[in-house]
Parts: sequence; C-alpha cells; structure tokens
Amino acid sequence: MESAPVPGGTLFGMTAADFGTLLAALATLATLFALYAVMTARDPMAKRVKALNERREQLKAGITASTARRRAKLVKKNQATDQMRSFLSSLKVLQDDQLKEAQIRLGQAGIRSKDWAVAVIFGRMVLPIVIGGTAALMLYGLGAFPDWGGGKRFMAFAVALLLSYKAPDLFINNKIQKRSAAIRKGIPDALDLLVICAEAGLTVDAAFSRVARELGKAYPELGDEFQLTAIELSFLTERRMAFENLATRVKLDAIKGVVTTMIQTEKYGTPLASALRVLSAEFRHERMMRAEEKAARLPAIMTVPLILFILPTLFVVILGPAACSISKAF
Repeated sequence: MESAPVPGGTLFGMTAADFGTLLAALATLATLFALYAVMTARDPMAKRVKALNERREQLKAGITASTARRRAKLVKKNQATDQMRSFLSSLKVLQDDQLKEAQIRLGQAGIRSKDWAVAVIFGRMVLPIVIGGTAALMLYGLGAFPDWGGGKRFMAFAVALLLSYKAPDLFINNKIQKRSAAIRKGIPDALDLLVICAEAGLTVDAAFSRVARELGKAYPELGDEFQLTAIELSFLTERRMAFENLATRVKLDAIKGVVTTMIQTEKYGTPLASALRVLSAEFRHERMMRAEEKAARLPAIMTVPLILFILPTLFVVILGPAACSISKAF
C-alpha cells in the first residue's frame, strides 16, 4: 500500500515550512548583526582628533615625522610626487600660484595633503593625452562605430578630451559642494554651543575644542574644522592666522562672517557671546528661508510628472467606464 503524498510541493527538496524556518533564521542573524554593529559603533571623531593632536605635537617639536617608519613612508610617498613635480617643472607648466590655488581647493574639499596638488595638475595634463589618444585610436584608427559620420566622430573625440581635462576639477568641486553643504547645516548649532561656552567662561580655543567634541558625531566635517582651529589657536603666534585659515579651508560665507566676528572680538574686546548669538539667529533664519525656497519650487517641479504620469491615469480611471458604457450602447 503506497503512502499518501505530502500536501504541497517541494523546491530543491525543501517544503514551505523548511523555507519559512530558513528565512526566520536569516532574519534572526541579520537582527543580531545589526545589534552588534550598533553596540560596537566607534566615535568618528576619535581618529580625527588623535591625528590632529599628533600633528600639533610634531609642529611644536619642529619635526615632520616622529619615528623612522613614518619617515620612510613619507620618503616613499614623496618620491612619486617629486617625480611628477620634476616632470612638470621640466615642461615649464608648474607655477607657484597654480599650485597654491590647487592646495587651497583641496583643503576646501577636506584633503589635507599638499602632495595631491601636484597630482591634480599632473592629471590635468596626462588625462587628456591618455583618454583623448584612446578615443582617437578607437574612432579613427580601429574604426569603432562605423555608422557614425565625421561630425559625430569629432564631437565624441572633443567631448572625451574636454571631460578628461575637467575630470579632476569636477571631482574636487563635487567634494567641495558636499562638504560645504554638510558644514552649513551645523553652523547654527555650533554657534549656540560657542555662546554657551563663552558665557561659561571658557577661552576661545577651549570653546572651539569643546564644540568640536560635542558636534563631532552629528557633523564630523564641522567638528574636524573646529578641532583643527582649536589646535592652531594653541600654538600659532598670531591667533588671527588660525581664524583666517578656517575661512580659507571652508568655502562658505557664513564661516567668513564667524571669522570676521572672532577677529573683531579679539582685536577690540567686544562681547563674544552677544555677537555670536546674533550670528546664530541670522543663520537659522537663512536656513529657514532656504527651506521655504525649496518648498516654493515644488509646484513647478511637480508639474511635468503630474502631466505625464498622474493626469493620464486619472483620465483613464474616470472616463474609462463611461467610454465602455457608450461603446456598448452603440
């Protein structure tokens, strides 16, 4: 006598109950992994602050590397930069003002190493040769895209050449915009904390360091800049240079206003808390105006999706039954 078949089908020898058990086990493992990741999350500012403090100690001691291993790494890293620098100098294309401008833009993008400035200038010269030469070889030498005419081939070659030349600048501009937007969000909160620290009797460098620690998790870019400013305030001979360096590293008018206020406070002895409170109110109002401007643009932005996707569906739903009834009547 044959046994009754098991109700329901199987897939790969597993029933629906087996699949349910497997999915439940995977969900449990994912939950445990998420809890482990949350409980073992590290402070993003700890590594940044440690590196900045090490740099401050090195600058105080007048050295650039504290151990032989770090010195060897720096020498090995600078060899490629020196080769690129010598190559560009031999071609008479490396200028001091161009190098300084590239260093400032890299600093605004959050890249502290000055060696990357030489790499950016080197990339502007090499990338058009490599990518443009490859495009010319494919389009004219190997006969790629045979259906294209002479105009299309030349346009493709020109676009490849232009994009390869502008690629480093586009990359840096993108990083500057993202970093500036992230810093702009935390400026009002940072000024409020600076007001509290100033009213509590802390010095300017201690207030900047405290604000950097408090806002480091929410706004790591702003915390990094404030921590670096606090370190520069502690060892630079002129405190004004630290504030000017902050305005140079961050491409924001709001930071320039804060720097101007701090310099005037240091020079004339005006009350710091009241000036920062006024600036904080202005920046909060500016942030609210920016949000209202984005909300006011929504109707114009939603017009095209509304016409293309929502209104045709609405017409079908409303007029479809009426059209069916009319067709049946006739």
